[in-house]
Amino acid sequence: MDRRKFLESMTATLAGISLVSQSTWLLAVAGAAEHDDADATAHPNHYFDKLTKSLLVDWCDGMIRRQVNDPGDPSRHGALICPACSHIHGRCSDALYPFLHLAHVTGDKKYLDAAINVYDWAENNVSQPDGSWTNDINPKAWRGTTIFGAIALAEALHYHGEVLDDERRAAWTKRLDEAVGGYLYRDFKKIDFTNLNYGMTGVYGFHLFGRLLGNPKYTQRSEQFAKRVKEFFTQPNSLLWGEGKPNDNRSGRGLLPVDLGYNVEESLNGVVLYALDVDDKEMLDLAVKALNGHLEFMLPDGGWDNSWGTRSQKWSYWGSRTSDGCQPAFSMMAGYNPAFGTAAIKNAELLQRCTADGLLHGGPHYVSHGVKPCIHHTFAHAKVMALVQDKMHAMPKVDSSTPLPRQTADGVKHFPELDVWLAARGPWRATVSAYDSIYQTKKSGLLQQPTGGSLSVLYHEKVGLLLASSMARFEMVEPLNMQPQPGEDFPLTTRVESRREDGWYTNLYDLTAKVTAKDDGQKIGIQVETSLQDESRNKLAGDDSACELRYQFSGTQAIISASVSPQAVEGNEATLVLPIVSPSGEEVRQVSETRIEIVKPQGIVVVESNAVVSIKPTDKDRVFNMVPGAEAIPILIKLSGDKPTAHCQISVLSLPK
Repeated sequence: MDRRKFLESMTATLAGISLVSQSTWLLAVAGAAEHDDADATAHPNHYFDKLTKSLLVDWCDGMIRRQVNDPGDPSRHGALICPACSHIHGRCSDALYPFLHLAHVTGDKKYLDAAINVYDWAENNVSQPDGSWTNDINPKAWRGTTIFGAIALAEALHYHGEVLDDERRAAWTKRLDEAVGGYLYRDFKKIDFTNLNYGMTGVYGFHLFGRLLGNPKYTQRSEQFAKRVKEFFTQPNSLLWGEGKPNDNRSGRGLLPVDLGYNVEESLNGVVLYALDVDDKEMLDLAVKALNGHLEFMLPDGGWDNSWGTRSQKWSYWGSRTSDGCQPAFSMMAGYNPAFGTAAIKNAELLQRCTADGLLHGGPHYVSHGVKPCIHHTFAHAKVMALVQDKMHAMPKVDSSTPLPRQTADGVKHFPELDVWLAARGPWRATVSAYDSIYQTKKSGLLQQPTGGSLSVLYHEKVGLLLASSMARFEMVEPLNMQPQPGEDFPLTTRVESRREDGWYTNLYDLTAKVTAKDDGQKIGIQVETSLQDESRNKLAGDDSACELRYQFSGTQAIISASVSPQAVEGNEATLVLPIVSPSGEEVRQVSETRIEIVKPQGIVVVESNAVVSIKPTDKDRVFNMVPGAEAIPILIKLSGDKPTAHCQISVLSLPK
């Protein structure tokens, strides 16, 4: 009831009461109504509700603009056309859940039509006799993603099935039962039968299926998986492991495979949603520890620092390329730690900044570099926006008043289960990685994420991201789920390299680097003893491969130093490479042969060295890497026989008034 009608009804009931007492009561009622209106705006979840709803509508409208409307061609009708890829993504029918949500809450028929058409497309093109849906149109393609499509269908039916006519709702429910009782029940027998994100998602999935379909054997499968959840968390930071081939593979350092992106955007959602639904206190306690451990890697702008992750080939800065998003787990658990709510909001704001023309782009600089977005990101992440909207009524307080751990951090912390260090001093936030757990599939080469003591992330609180990272060599480990690298494959990871006739040698391939860190209260110093190696782990001859890196962080500057043996640069070149993150359009000034300035909206980044600095010539004055979807200025500092050591100082100046 709106305020005017509310007041009119109250007035009618007051007939016969004295004018004085009536007017007094009405003033009180009016004040109460105004207070209720103010509370609706000031409700602790009002902003999160508005933000996620805005993203959901923007993305669904963007997908509908790309939906094929050609009833005469069932191979295309209802599919979502990808602006970046030449093929139709088999999982695009996941969008039926966000479409059906909006059909229900808005009453707009275009959303209902979109949901029905994308469902029908999947039935005509990727549905298989065993109940599965293939990830791609090829009937021999991977079927494990059926778990995600089945959850999307189940959530759609659970929350919004009433908008379907009886016949269609019955048909969709029957089809869900065929997927769960067929392929999923047959092949999802153990929680760790493949990469752990499938099994952890299955914990919640089978519980949801059992409840919706009224089948206790599905519920029992969920309970079977749930008993093993606690096995897959590291000590001491409760990071979820299992994203490797095999998923329990131990590296040379004895480390298990951990990927932050898949953990926060998929696996932990499954754990949290299940634990909340069945009120499993032990699992909820474990989830709080795990969310706290993973949250230490969120950057102050809401980006997920998955620079070091085993599957960082799919790192898109805001998360992972084909997973769903971190919002469900972190928002639903905000009652345990309000910083979880901050994480859900900050990351959603970053997703919004990476959205253009109704589609989520796979990184912050797609638009500035002219790279088209893959629609996979949008239909995957739209699902969680629909889910948090459907759970908003049951959500604890979610706001951004509590700072993230990395906003308030000071000092250096070593994560021994990763051999990754996080450093924080003054405005600087840095990540140094010697993590040696390498993801490898039957078809791929070594998917080398940053290691070798590389400075994989550098962030400044005023100007934001300054150094990011990529794979040493970009490789499309999932060709139909990833976009090709536009232009030259130039790694974004800070490194020392020597390019020779017999190959490319760099610390990025060293799995045995030794890292030590010290903090005297004023400056943080990190020293790396590493070596220059090629992709096959061959070192330069003799002592030529020896290399040392030093990083220092103080309240005013970050210093990067590199040293190589004099023999390594006799007759050859070695280079300290600093790809400074900067979108096209920011002014770059070479002030002198040893100083470069980059003018950003919030300040001037100064890069100054004791050796000559240059910028590698490029077609667009920037290099771009699909991991993590960022542009950078490729700054090169040559190391020579005369100067086998180089120091580079990075500082940020205020803009002139």
